[in-house]
Amino acid sequence: MDNSWQTTLQDLGRLLVDTTFVVIDLETTGGAPHIGAAITEIGAVKVKGGKTLGEFETFVNPGHPIPTYISELTSITDEMVSAAPSIASLLPELFEFLGDHQETVLVAQNAPFDLSFLKHYSREHNFAWPQFSILDTAIIARKVLTRDEVPNCRLGTLAQFFGTTTTPNHRALDDARATVDVLHGLIERLGTFDVYTLEELQNFGKRTKKPKSPA
Repeated sequence: MDNSWQTTLQDLGRLLVDTTFVVIDLETTGGAPHIGAAITEIGAVKVKGGKTLGEFETFVNPGHPIPTYISELTSITDEMVSAAPSIASLLPELFEFLGDHQETVLVAQNAPFDLSFLKHYSREHNFAWPQFSILDTAIIARKVLTRDEVPNCRLGTLAQFFGTTTTPNHRALDDARATVDVLHGLIERLGTFDVYTLEELQNFGKRTKKPKSPA
């Protein structure tokens, strides 16, 4: 019997190796936009097939002083952002870099944090938020790595585990670069689960429980 007509999810899906990812990271003045925190720095790296296609980096004027503890954490000071553009003026440039939401997959470590700021300020300044497919490296890591391998799924821990070329340091572009290396390491690990397409990864995330370490 000729089975050549049969197709698989891998045949129909978007191969991860052929997918354009934009890995994004933000630095902010606090934990959430609804309590008045604002963006101070944006870093993003566009990659496809393991190769970097471009980078986006800018300070953002938050419109209010940066708390001392945030400056100590990020090394970003009021002086560094005083002449920076506002998020309202930067959003069109950022959206242009991100590209077509039907082609680009947006990636972040702990994505809800970064997305909460981007969506909030898009709404505030009357920009329609493109409905990107989203991947969260922390969530993927929890699915494919055991506690024997990593005690937690913080960016610094994952960066050390995968031996990233850039060390995370609470600066947007460096953290985005580190997350790119983490993403590539996770994609390689996903191959051991027979996950090779974006659709398989999205389904895998829904059905797979975190592996447990032996007692």
